[in-house]
Amino acid sequence: MDFGLDEEQREIREWVRTFVRREVAPLEPEVLRRERAGQPGLTRDELKELQDRAKAAGFFGLLTPQEYGGMELGAVMTALVEAELGRTFVPFRFGGYADNILFHGNEEQKRRYLLPTISGERVSCFAITEPGAGSDAKAIRTSARREGGDWVINGEKTFITQGNEADFVMVFAVTDREKGANGGVTCFLVDRDMGWKSEPIQTMGQWGPAALVFDEVRVPEENVLGEVGKGFDLAMQWIGQGRYLLPARALGSCERLVEMAVEQANNRVTFGQPIASYQAIQWMLADSAVEIEALRWLVLHAAWLVDQGADSRHAQSMAKLYGGIKANEIVDRVLQIHGGMGYTRELPVERWYRELRLLRIYEGTDEIQRRTIARNLLKGHAKVTGSLG
Repeated sequence: MDFGLDEEQREIREWVRTFVRREVAPLEPEVLRRERAGQPGLTRDELKELQDRAKAAGFFGLLTPQEYGGMELGAVMTALVEAELGRTFVPFRFGGYADNILFHGNEEQKRRYLLPTISGERVSCFAITEPGAGSDAKAIRTSARREGGDWVINGEKTFITQGNEADFVMVFAVTDREKGANGGVTCFLVDRDMGWKSEPIQTMGQWGPAALVFDEVRVPEENVLGEVGKGFDLAMQWIGQGRYLLPARALGSCERLVEMAVEQANNRVTFGQPIASYQAIQWMLADSAVEIEALRWLVLHAAWLVDQGADSRHAQSMAKLYGGIKANEIVDRVLQIHGGMGYTRELPVERWYRELRLLRIYEGTDEIQRRTIARNLLKGHAKVTGSLG
């Protein structure tokens, strides 16, 4: 059993670590200033400029297959990269990525949607969540009816990531009400100029989702992604594509936060001595270090299962559940160690506090992860002895 990284993995991780330190982290003061003023931390052009610098060094499309110009790194390596990116709050991600279900498109759809998304020429969004259908995705009401050679879509989607920036959407609509999720949901590729509208949703964090409205939006038959009635299967592929990557990024954030807490504890003096000398502070740091290490192995084990082609859903649910809960506990401790300054917007601690809270909600709430884990145990699909049992 080898817990080390091979030479290639170490080289890639060190390259990303250096890139984040030299190119991304120096932007933190300006990002904080802009966000305090209600502006985006990075503009689309600034993000693309950073992505182009990385691409010039050969770093492009972490999980994208090599046939489409990507690196096809694999799950473990991508998790390690996400952890490094999580060490800064600057909203940066490497370019060369497209939603996994776009690879199910036919050749013409790949030409019009997949390839331009990978290259960064187009921006997509994924729309299944509705005001009355969040965790219960089978309850979607958005409908699509045939009319001549087209489909006409009506309905509303909510909390859609990149919904305000996207120029096309992968939207899921009911095409057979009687069958519902069992053969009655279809995925459509819908360009913005076909008529759908978006409105920003204000949140407590920097995540800026959108509400999408479809009012008699006409879509040609050739814009059906996959098969008519098979959309729910595609939706589940998208939702389950990489839950381990969310806690992986949180892992990096927690590492950075605890490093900040250690520095604060050593430098902040009260009653004539550093607060690091107080047992209350020491226990906060100790508990956080143990939880970070546990999260690291939950994330890497889930990613390893993905690379092995094994069923990783149970492990991914465990990593996301634990990551969401512990990241929130850790950032709360770090804010407490920083005292009043931690609560101000001069430091990024309160920003991370708001950002990490989202991890317990999106792409499967804590409650959904617990249900999944318990159901797997009760039905015998998983055992508490784990993969070594």
